[in-house]
Amino acid sequence: MSQQSLNAPYAMAPPKPGNDAGGRRAVLAQAFGRVPPTALLLLSILSIQLSSALATMLFADLGPSGTVFLSTVFAALLLAVFSWPKIDGRIRQGAWPILLFGLADAATALCFFRALQYIPLGIAAAISFLGPLGLAVATSRRPLHFACIAVAALGLGLLTPEIGSGLDPRGLGLAAVGALGWAGFVVLSKKLGKIFDGHDGLTFGLSAASLMLLPFALVEGRMIHGHLVEIGGALVVALLNAALPLVLEFRALQRMSARTYGVLVTLEPAIGALVGAVMLGQAIGLSMAAAIACITLAALGITLLDRQDKR
Repeated sequence: MSQQSLNAPYAMAPPKPGNDAGGRRAVLAQAFGRVPPTALLLLSILSIQLSSALATMLFADLGPSGTVFLSTVFAALLLAVFSWPKIDGRIRQGAWPILLFGLADAATALCFFRALQYIPLGIAAAISFLGPLGLAVATSRRPLHFACIAVAALGLGLLTPEIGSGLDPRGLGLAAVGALGWAGFVVLSKKLGKIFDGHDGLTFGLSAASLMLLPFALVEGRMIHGHLVEIGGALVVALLNAALPLVLEFRALQRMSARTYGVLVTLEPAIGALVGAVMLGQAIGLSMAAAIACITLAALGITLLDRQDKR
């Protein structure tokens, strides 16, 4: 895919009148349209970090693969019930994008959660975000864009002082694969949005991801022994980690370039640090505060530059 297509606005067909599902799509589209895309993305990041902290509590009973599988299945079901996706000729046209989106989402979620078995949440989030930041680098043209990316990279370096000094290489490798999946999610979200109305493409993509995750959950074997409490926890994780953030990001990408997205998501490690401080009592030192300041400055800079490019 070319740089131009990566930076193009995310086109979505308007909902068709005449049925309840179309009416719900219209109301939802109007509601999301009133919220700035930056705010949608920040809410998505906060939701993901909260769910990641909650999901680690389920690993002992459901396992990482089981937790990811159940949360993805629940997310697909929630979207299907809410939007009632239409099954028509677009399925044939979008078959490959759906499968690739499912692969990207499955790889991102599974590798990230399995990485949490070996490395801390903040480190895993920082490495995973290198995927969309790579898109930001690939689609940048102006020197100021690279300056913002450099500031974001500095913040990342301040957030990850332990990389290369005792971190389990299995966790680092899994997080790196998740980064590639995240980059693919950005590109394929735009592709699906041009083929399907509303959240149909997202629903089909999550369904494909669920099927791809099932063998990993079955081989792991813990999921089948889960109780209602753990399964209910997986539903909460689905809401916070899959359904809500995916919808928010899917909508945000309609009105945001891949470059802006790639730099804004650098806030994820910083927000993860804040969530850790609030929920887990983890202290934020001077280097962490400096990292948050660098990343916030880069996010603000790239957002302002992107607005100038659209004038």
